[in-house]
Amino acid sequence: MLKKTKGFSLASRGLRAKLLVAISLLSIIPILICLNIIFPSVEWLSFGIKGNVLWVTVITAVIFLIGFFILKEIVDHIVRISNDAQMIAKGDLSRRIESDREDEIGDLGNALDVLTKRIKGNMDELKAYSERTKEINLEIHKRVVVLSSLLQISNLITQGTELDQILKATAEKVMNIGNSKLCFLLLRQEGTDILKMRSVHGVDTKELLAISVRLGEGVLGKLALKNERLILDSDKKPSAEVDLWRKSFGLINAVITPILSHGEISGLLGIGNDLENFVYNPEDIEMIDIFVKQVSIAVEDGFLHVKVEKLEIKDPLTGLYNERYIQSRLDEEIKRAILYQRPCAFILFNIDDFRKFHTLFGELATEAALKKMAVVFEEMANEIDRVGRIGDNEFAYVLPEKNKRQAAELAEEIRKKVEFVFAEDEDVRKHITVSAGVSENPIDGVTAQDLMGRARQLLSEAKAHGKNQIKS
Repeated sequence: MLKKTKGFSLASRGLRAKLLVAISLLSIIPILICLNIIFPSVEWLSFGIKGNVLWVTVITAVIFLIGFFILKEIVDHIVRISNDAQMIAKGDLSRRIESDREDEIGDLGNALDVLTKRIKGNMDELKAYSERTKEINLEIHKRVVVLSSLLQISNLITQGTELDQILKATAEKVMNIGNSKLCFLLLRQEGTDILKMRSVHGVDTKELLAISVRLGEGVLGKLALKNERLILDSDKKPSAEVDLWRKSFGLINAVITPILSHGEISGLLGIGNDLENFVYNPEDIEMIDIFVKQVSIAVEDGFLHVKVEKLEIKDPLTGLYNERYIQSRLDEEIKRAILYQRPCAFILFNIDDFRKFHTLFGELATEAALKKMAVVFEEMANEIDRVGRIGDNEFAYVLPEKNKRQAAELAEEIRKKVEFVFAEDEDVRKHITVSAGVSENPIDGVTAQDLMGRARQLLSEAKAHGKNQIKS
């Protein structure tokens, strides 16, 4: 029965049928008015009612109201759907377009509701993708920073930068890995089983700089001895000993990796933070390994550099002997002099007002002057004498078979020649002079340090008494 009633219901009809009914009803009104005017006294109504103005007006009003409410219902639904659509267009995707109508307007409302849900779903997906993209971009940025840091460290190594500077730069750069708040580097002291803290970067580093570790002792010493990596994070449960070490460094999570040189342990590199529920990912470990290899190269390069320096005996700028060779040769000549009871003298020269000259004329002019000075010194030396540059502006003579008087005479000749050579320059400010101190074995000592110390003392007296003179 309900289905039959529903079949005759206007609500179940389409929009076209409803509009047709409304327009038909509204079109009856002028027809009734015309009939009333043409046949005022005819009973044209089937109800037997005689036409008059009152009844025509009532019937017309009823028909008008029915047609009006049918149109109003249609228009109200269209306006409501339009308002909802405008709100959705402004970004309110949470709004629902609900319609219980079974006509085209209801279909339109349902279609817009489905479309809104799809748009909202797509927006949610785009938002999630955007967040993921941000994370990827952040990760890429971190990798770029780390790779840039590796290139900087490589440049420092290739440029022959001092090891401590390379280690300091490495500690700073490794801080970009694993949200680290601390990075430390321990290196093994040559010829010992001691690992000494060489570089620390982060917070509260002063106390850590004093740390030294013996191989096999403590957490760090055992790691170094076994050549093992230690990873501490929320996935790893530390032992009581490790937990105690972790607290002493103020860390919750840490990665400590051994540094190898020629297959042997040469140090440890460690990073850490104090974040809860933190886990190191494989990429972090991989980047740390790359930094460790860079440090290993730097350490090996530093050891080679030291060995090369020990083998070198010449000053690279002047070509004269360097300080290490002069001191070694002076020791040998003193021993020989004592053995054969022969004299051995030493002269220490210093250029007067060297810093002033450097400030006035710059690095290139200063190097040129030092080379010119080296030529003068070398020309005044005989076959068994040894002359070298032992400081920025200091030159020295080792004089076998000469006593203090003979050495002082030679020093005076050299002083005069230097004064003469540099006096040829037209610029008076470039007229360089030298002062010197002369010592002899065994009068002033029986070791190279004794003779060099005494000569330096006499040199200071020469400077104090006006410069450009010799003291013996």
